Amino acid sequence: MDLTYYPYPSRRHVVMGRRGAVATSQPLAALAGMEMLLKGGNAVDAAIAMAATLTVVEPTSNGIGGDLFAMVWDGRLHGLNASGKSPLSLTPERIPEGGMPERGWFPVTVPGAVSGWRALHERFGRLPFPEVLSPAIRYAEEGFPVGPETARAWRRAEGIYLPLRGLEFRAFQEVFFPQGRAPRAGEVWRSPGHAKTLREIGESYGESLYRGKLAEAIAGFSEATGGLLSLEDLKAHEPEWVEALSVNYRGLTVHELPPNSQGIAALLALAILEGFDLKPEDPFSYHVQIEAMRLALADAFRYVADSRYLEKPPQALLSPEYVASRRSLIGERALPQALPEVRPGGTVYLAAADGELMVSLIQSNYQGFGSGILVPGTGIALQNRGLGFSLEEGHPNRLGPGKKPYHTIIPGFLTQEGKPVGPFGVMGGFMQPQGHVQVVVALADFGLNPQAALDRPRWQVVPGRGGDASRGEKPGDRVILEPGIPQATALVLKDLGHRVAYEVEPGLFGRGQVILRRGQAQGGHAEEVLVAASDPRAEGLGLAW
Repeated sequence: MDLTYYPYPSRRHVVMGRRGAVATSQPLAALAGMEMLLKGGNAVDAAIAMAATLTVVEPTSNGIGGDLFAMVWDGRLHGLNASGKSPLSLTPERIPEGGMPERGWFPVTVPGAVSGWRALHERFGRLPFPEVLSPAIRYAEEGFPVGPETARAWRRAEGIYLPLRGLEFRAFQEVFFPQGRAPRAGEVWRSPGHAKTLREIGESYGESLYRGKLAEAIAGFSEATGGLLSLEDLKAHEPEWVEALSVNYRGLTVHELPPNSQGIAALLALAILEGFDLKPEDPFSYHVQIEAMRLALADAFRYVADSRYLEKPPQALLSPEYVASRRSLIGERALPQALPEVRPGGTVYLAAADGELMVSLIQSNYQGFGSGILVPGTGIALQNRGLGFSLEEGHPNRLGPGKKPYHTIIPGFLTQEGKPVGPFGVMGGFMQPQGHVQVVVALADFGLNPQAALDRPRWQVVPGRGGDASRGEKPGDRVILEPGIPQATALVLKDLGHRVAYEVEPGLFGRGQVILRRGQAQGGHAEEVLVAASDPRAEGLGLAW
């Protein structure tokens, strides 16, 4: 890993320190994390502070009403699944004809993020819980200038959320579009209800959202506006500590959380790629990466579900025999299989590290702001994570009562020979496992430093789309390329049978963060350095001290 080598144009450089580091997609949130470190808090305190602040300063991608997954290293790796279940009254028969609506109460699942903050703090936190939430409360109460990338996402959301009609959407529109439009870049936006709720969460140690005043407000608004989420659903929620899955790749051990997370797609793709020699600008290397990803996503869409309903254990999908059988399908031409059409999502990711702890954390409302439902007076925008369910008969991920859906959000973590290397993640719905694969390949195969690995132009397999009907083409997978990937590569991929197109919208290719621990020999002993990097596709920031 050469820290001086920058093969791609970058707006950023690596940031290095020894005592602590933070990285996330919004500068004010990164500063909230650093504020905790400077107060004597640890990496978990910093991570929770960033997570809470992101619900305020980047509400276009997450909120108090979303879900959370995390991994924490404290000498060993701990996994946390803080995703919520569907309402107990939600059955396939209740879904309107035509499928699950994208907005409204039907796709709302129990919000798990706050339970994740509490679980992390109970086990690892150092500072008082209310103090950890104080930066988020401050920004919600006093207001903050909206960043340019957040403003762009907010403006795109106008066409989705402002046309919604119904009492259940009114409070959401009043809070997030206070002048009948999205706030523009540099305009100050505040949410007093959000601040009040965060203060209540801090004082009740998160209990209020599941078994207190906030839970009653959520359930009461649901009942009053035709929702299915009940007080019973909220009371039953508990986060789960889980064991991560892992594969070895070129000397690195890559860790992902088990289903209902789609992290196994990244692991399976990397296991398949272990059998190929990848070169940075070789078109065939792009081809095999794309094919490995398509095979891995096909298996994820077929098998990932609530862990209580799995048909095939994750370990079976990662067995050497199964990996070899999938690898053998990759040849000189693109595979004919088409992945099912899926819906895009929106997410925030953050990483934190200190001298003892390292944290990889991700949270989301799924599609941008989520369901379009906000509980009046609270700032709690509820997720629409129920869109992750399948409606196919007999599928392990088939929608059902009290069930966790297929989850797109995945935190990543790297170790080497049993020692921590660090947290990493790439946001963006079904781009996430594809982003994980490309970052790991950039680090392990191409020897790039963390910032260069994030800067490297990306590709994405877009499931279930593409096909020009005027030419008699059937819908199928499409491969989109980010500008910077050579046109010659695109032409070769096309010749190999891929449907290829360039896309200029950076949000389509995810937004990542990385913190890696790097050891150096100095005077006969090892000196460890924390290297923080933040994706140029977002307005984020890596900080270290």
